[in-house]
Amino acid sequence: MASTQAAAATEQAPTKNPTLLAWVAKMAAMTQPDRIVWCDGSEAEKQRLTEQAVKDGTLIPLNPQKRPGCYLHRSNPNDVARVEHLTFICTPNKTDAGPTNNWMEPEAAYTKLSQLFEGCMKGRTMYVVPYAMGPLGGASTKIGVELTDSDYVVLNMRIMTRMGKAALDMLGDSDDFNRGLHSTGDVNPDRRYICHFPQDNTIWSFGSGYGGNVLLGKKCLALRIGSYLGREEGWLAEHMLILGVTSPKGETTYIAAAFPSACGKTNFAMMIPPKEYAGWKIETVGDDIAWMRPGPDGRLYAINPEAGYFGVVPGTNYKTNPNAMETISKDTLFTNVALTPDGDVWWEGKDGEVPEELIDWQGKPWKKGSTEKAAHPNSRFTAPMSNNPVLSGKANDPQGVPISAIIFGGRRSNTVPLVLQAFNWTHGVFLGATMGSETTAAATGKVGVVRRDPMAMLPFCGYHMGDYLQHWLDMQKSIPQLPKIFQVNWFRQDKNGKFIWPGFGENMRVLEWIVNRVQGRVPTQETLLGWVPRQDQGLNLNGLDLPAEAIQEATSIKEDEWKSELKSQEVFFEQLGTKAPEALMLQRKLLIARLDG
Repeated sequence: MASTQAAAATEQAPTKNPTLLAWVAKMAAMTQPDRIVWCDGSEAEKQRLTEQAVKDGTLIPLNPQKRPGCYLHRSNPNDVARVEHLTFICTPNKTDAGPTNNWMEPEAAYTKLSQLFEGCMKGRTMYVVPYAMGPLGGASTKIGVELTDSDYVVLNMRIMTRMGKAALDMLGDSDDFNRGLHSTGDVNPDRRYICHFPQDNTIWSFGSGYGGNVLLGKKCLALRIGSYLGREEGWLAEHMLILGVTSPKGETTYIAAAFPSACGKTNFAMMIPPKEYAGWKIETVGDDIAWMRPGPDGRLYAINPEAGYFGVVPGTNYKTNPNAMETISKDTLFTNVALTPDGDVWWEGKDGEVPEELIDWQGKPWKKGSTEKAAHPNSRFTAPMSNNPVLSGKANDPQGVPISAIIFGGRRSNTVPLVLQAFNWTHGVFLGATMGSETTAAATGKVGVVRRDPMAMLPFCGYHMGDYLQHWLDMQKSIPQLPKIFQVNWFRQDKNGKFIWPGFGENMRVLEWIVNRVQGRVPTQETLLGWVPRQDQGLNLNGLDLPAEAIQEATSIKEDEWKSELKSQEVFFEQLGTKAPEALMLQRKLLIARLDG
């Protein structure tokens, strides 16, 4: 049977690529599917797979008048999020994976997972999903092939990547592609592994059906494998949004920004400026991932390798993110949200009244006032980026966009001011390396514990974090026109625990200051930590109903808080051991000396 399937894999293939054919045949011989389907990315294929997914209960059609082309999927209740403790970096040397990753020796990982994959697709279909991460034909674009037994994965990959024949054509006869193998198995948490083999450009994922674990182009290739490839090849794979901001004069500035989860990244990428900014325009290049490399003109260019958005739904509404609401109005797959009696979807934080009755994310009846959540807190939407009403015309440009500024931001109730600019590239890397976000009670039972998340890459860096930070420092040599680096914090609180800064669209005021700094138009005030807006020629506060003392508090720098901050940073640097970059250690010593001076 296995040899028959291996032969069938070759016979039916729409490619003559010998490396690809041999690999698919080998994986088919191990997993033993009943049949093999090579995906072409066509509309007819989408329709056929969707009908099949509805028939087998994987997808539930939504009301076509309210949500045209939309479907609901319910995952296994034990399979609703990325599983960091079951995610491994498999390198020959444990040091290469570093202290912030789980490690497994490659041969041990292949042996362990081969036993799980052996015969796991009997009675199932193996889908061969060729896909491109990045605009087709671009020099920065990478090709991957995912083998999966999940039609849900195929339909999601169709939205999230440039999937099908076009990717296969771009690959041609090359052997340079990511080899991804996935099976849902029996969705047992005790047999769930997401293993990355950077040296082999390979990802094996078993036992999950959840997006972040099984859409192998996303966090797995775009960040964990991508960050490794970036270091080897001289570029950066980052957990960053990319936006373009255009002034009334028609001047467009492109900015990349890294924020950990729950810090408003998608909102920022799709921001609508307040009425005081008539004539200004924000456009989205990407909402989650940026691949950045030096361009021929000496600037740093970024592409969004994805073709869709895989976003958290709860809290999304027409106040927080109207453009996201428009994006998910059609042709969207919803995962683990609630279902209304008239066939629409609902989640906590959606506009309007809470419905009296719903079917919750697990398919159970739910009544208003219930203590249980109707939608899972990590429920998701998968939507094509072409749905975004503010999608940048450069989103599909193979050259990418020139990045003039990089922003690092976390959720901090104190210490970090609203905005500051780094003195130079090394200082900016230090700000990114030491950024953190405070945990919430829902996550840990404790409020206000700062979790270090360098460049928002803690869960996604595919090699030693110390080497990663050194790579950032080394990139300075190959970028003659360096982007300026900034740090922001929308979440500063007053003594009553209330947010001082209104956030959302008002963040445009901070963004304008950043653009003005990039263009060299406004003077600044120098502080111990960096350059900040001057009171007389700083942030545009016209129309903002905020007292002067509140602005002062949001932008203040308190030396006692920073002394505590520097002490807590020490734990992070100690974790990196001898690989903690010397230049960053010196930055920390300089700041301590300035504070003590």
